[in-house]
Amino acid sequence: MVDRSAGTRSWSLSPYQVDVRFDAPASGENGWFGPLEPMTPLAPPDVAGRQWDYPSGYNLATTVRNFEAVTFATLRGLADGYDLLRLVIETRKDQTARQSWSIAARDRTASAAANAARIAAATQCFAKPDGRHCFADWLRILLEEVFVTDAAALYMRRDRAGRLAALMPLDGATIKPVIDGFGRTPEPYMENGALVYPAAYQQVLKGYPAIDYSVRDLIYRPRNLRVNRVYGLSPVEQIITTVNIALRRQMYLLDYFTNGNIPDSLIGVPENWTPDQIASYQKYWDAYFDGDLGRRRRAKFVPGGVAKTFIQTKEPELKGPFDEWLARIVCFAFSISPQALTQTMNRATAETQKELAEEEGLAPILSWAKSLIDDVLASEFDAPDLEFVWSVGGETDPLTQETILSSFTSKGIMTINEARAALGRPPLPEASANAPMALTASGYVPLPE
Repeated sequence: MVDRSAGTRSWSLSPYQVDVRFDAPASGENGWFGPLEPMTPLAPPDVAGRQWDYPSGYNLATTVRNFEAVTFATLRGLADGYDLLRLVIETRKDQTARQSWSIAARDRTASAAANAARIAAATQCFAKPDGRHCFADWLRILLEEVFVTDAAALYMRRDRAGRLAALMPLDGATIKPVIDGFGRTPEPYMENGALVYPAAYQQVLKGYPAIDYSVRDLIYRPRNLRVNRVYGLSPVEQIITTVNIALRRQMYLLDYFTNGNIPDSLIGVPENWTPDQIASYQKYWDAYFDGDLGRRRRAKFVPGGVAKTFIQTKEPELKGPFDEWLARIVCFAFSISPQALTQTMNRATAETQKELAEEEGLAPILSWAKSLIDDVLASEFDAPDLEFVWSVGGETDPLTQETILSSFTSKGIMTINEARAALGRPPLPEASANAPMALTASGYVPLPE
């Protein structure tokens, strides 16, 4: 029985009637095949903000990269075992280490004399960051970890007063990051009016946790972090399958010159030979060529029945398009131009690829190193107003460098002292040398602030 009144709808069903209403909400939690109410969360409210679903008891592991598919030892083995990969890594390290650098004030209009003492102290410190190696050598050690393991680690050795004395590179493969309840690096906190530094990293030596480090003791700086990992993803790990294929390709070519009876072929024997006779002659043939590479390129007289049939199955391709493809992948991972490893290309295309590779590959590495040193300047030298500056362009050709610097100074992009710093020359004492100026027909004119 249906009872409808104006403006409202009400339903009354007798015990023998079927409810055939179709006006229930179609998209609500009670609708037909609706989403329903979510399950009640099981975790307490303070779990909100956990970065990733790490395994329970993550900090109890005594092995570095215990939950990763690839170990640090494997990455180092691939980088050292594949010669092309090693050449690309060393080339990128050379390109980075040859750059000139300086430390300057972020505010270019500030008085040079006011910051001269602090800039000189910071420059002296980074001239030999670990107290032993020059900056270029120190940077090469650091970049080796970045490119191969992406686990750059610096131990901050301090003097008796607690001041930074040296930034000493550590083997990042021995460092195991510790995480807090939210899956992040433990940060310092205040307790009873004192600043407490919890253990943020452990150094695993001889298979055991040896030393605990806090964020004040160790700088652990992966370049390519992910939200669901505590370890970085190095370029070597990104191309691990390609390197694996290339290593097997190289072993195949190495065997061509060191093992086997070259060329790869089938030689017929008389039909009345038994399997034992065939095996015996095969051993003799292999032993004859073993250990003497010169014999493999000489003709040899054999019985007529043996030499009756000769079928060369294949001659190995020593270099082909596949080798160039492998080289291109490795170079692309490090943003290195593959020009030297591939077929000849025209000069314009080669120069374009070189410039593109430097822009896409070298600039991010320089930016990563600058960010690292800027953080050290801000935290250890109490100088957030100072910054680490790479020389503009990094050109080695004097004519090209002169053209770039002259253009920048004449348009007010750089000051004269900034251009002199890029050349490694001392600044001029005149105040005008620290002010941007534009070149006009009547000479240099200071730009308005």
